[in-house]
Amino acid sequence: MAASRADHVVAVVFADAALIIALSAGFAQVARRCRQPVVIGEIVAGLALGPSLLGLLPGDLPRTLFPPDIRPYLNILSQLGLVLFMFAVGYEHDLGDVRRRGRLTISLAGASILVPFAGGVGVAAVLHPWHRDVDGKAVGLLPFALFLGTAMAITALPVLARILTERRLAGDPVGRLALTCAVIGDALGWCMLAVVVAVVNSSGPWGFLRMVGELAALLAALAGVVAPLARVLAQRAAARADPRDVAPALLTFAVVGLLSCAWATAEIGLHPVFGAFAFGAALPRSSIGRLAPDLGVDLGRFGAILLPVFFVSAGLSVDLGAVGGRGLLEILLIVAVAFTAKIIGAGGAAALSGLGRRRSATFAVLMNTRGLTEIVVARIGLDMGVLDETTFTALVVMALLTTAATGPLLDRLGIPVPSVAPIPATRSPLEAAAPAPTGAPTGAPTGAPTGEDRRLPQKPAR
Repeated sequence: MAASRADHVVAVVFADAALIIALSAGFAQVARRCRQPVVIGEIVAGLALGPSLLGLLPGDLPRTLFPPDIRPYLNILSQLGLVLFMFAVGYEHDLGDVRRRGRLTISLAGASILVPFAGGVGVAAVLHPWHRDVDGKAVGLLPFALFLGTAMAITALPVLARILTERRLAGDPVGRLALTCAVIGDALGWCMLAVVVAVVNSSGPWGFLRMVGELAALLAALAGVVAPLARVLAQRAAARADPRDVAPALLTFAVVGLLSCAWATAEIGLHPVFGAFAFGAALPRSSIGRLAPDLGVDLGRFGAILLPVFFVSAGLSVDLGAVGGRGLLEILLIVAVAFTAKIIGAGGAAALSGLGRRRSATFAVLMNTRGLTEIVVARIGLDMGVLDETTFTALVVMALLTTAATGPLLDRLGIPVPSVAPIPATRSPLEAAAPAPTGAPTGAPTGAPTGEDRRLPQKPAR
């Protein structure tokens, strides 16, 4: 009996998802063997299944494996994985650590963001004449510049956290400082992107003000209603309920909440990731963590399983073979400016703060880590029609190369990957994304700087 059309679609989606996840796992193992973050292997797998590699073979294999009528369903899977993962990122943000570290962290994070953002705006001013029109739609300089600036400014928090764990830098003062600055940059980056999306999607100034007002109302509800309610429910559950029932109930609460907030921001006109991230950041981790310590782990892991589908969805829009000479120049310019601006902004500010040459260089290299976050930003710009496929390709290549350069540069600074890097099974998929608590061991890693360079300047940190 022949399968119905609906059954055929379901079967192909499941087969494609299985192929993507299996191939990404294989590429991730290769990345580990090459001493690269897992996300490098997943990005490369996404590119390999698209026209950049698979499309070079006869038979138009990308279209055969991922037919156009199937791709919307794969996109839904990828968006589900993305919102689950972004909830975990928001849940792991520890903004209290930012307050504890004071002005030094704020100044370093500011320089790490502002200099590359300015570099991105400058590059946009140069490239905009080539991208005034995307699919017959006029694109203004302002949204184009804001997208490029935001993509260059953010440090990918999940990727950085994994590198710190693999290099045993999570307890090192510079590692914790870089992670805290990445938390600030991540939060500010999503705020900037929300403003950009609101500018692009709004119909005039009143439409923009309406979107900003609705977003402010949602954030106020999360801070003033949802967070206190979650704290009270957690306390009552701890006092009355069977402990075995508490964690599943909190997991259900988190899933319903993050999906509802993702829907709300999508209805406002923003991307669903904003709602998932905001809901995760609003939850009181100190209260919930005692009852459901693996809440972020469970949702983050499930999201991470589906993230390769997102990378393939992005890779289907990247065709390196069709870039051409002008596109190659654009890629080189974006990569060069993104790398240099981040190194100058982060490293220069660290040196001026008294960290010392080697510590400053380590901090700059860590802050230059990119990956998932930049591709999310670029994908939103592509879906909105602000970026064309050439600029999107350039940003994907930029994220790939700057992230891949982190490991070799840390090797040059004398911070190799230990032969056995313990990764506790109870940590979240962000790989220790939460900064170490005050008083945590701060032993220097193998090959760490010695002498006066071992300690961070203490006075500004207070």
